[in-house]
Amino acid sequence: MTGPGLPDRAEVVEILAAFGQRAADSVPEELGSLELTWLIAEFEQRYGIEADLDDEAFEAIRTVDDATAVLRAAVLADAGSAPAAPVPAAPGAAPS
Repeated sequence: MTGPGLPDRAEVVEILAAFGQRAADSVPEELGSLELTWLIAEFEQRYGIEADLDDEAFEAIRTVDDATAVLRAAVLADAGSAPAAPVPAAPGAAPS
């Protein structure tokens, strides 16, 4: 892959901090739908890929860590190294 490497938590926080022009330490762990929509659009532009998320996958992303995991999986899937992005477990769901 010739683009940026895999996104990590720090990069996701950096992207979110740009939303509203705020400091990285003021980015909340819980993401709202507007923040998430903006994050995905910025991510897609930065990485030049389309994160193919259905409504269920989108709604399951609640935290910065969830977003980081899904975005990393999207980069790997685009590179042909992994299946589609995993869906984080719904809050309160029993572990599998």
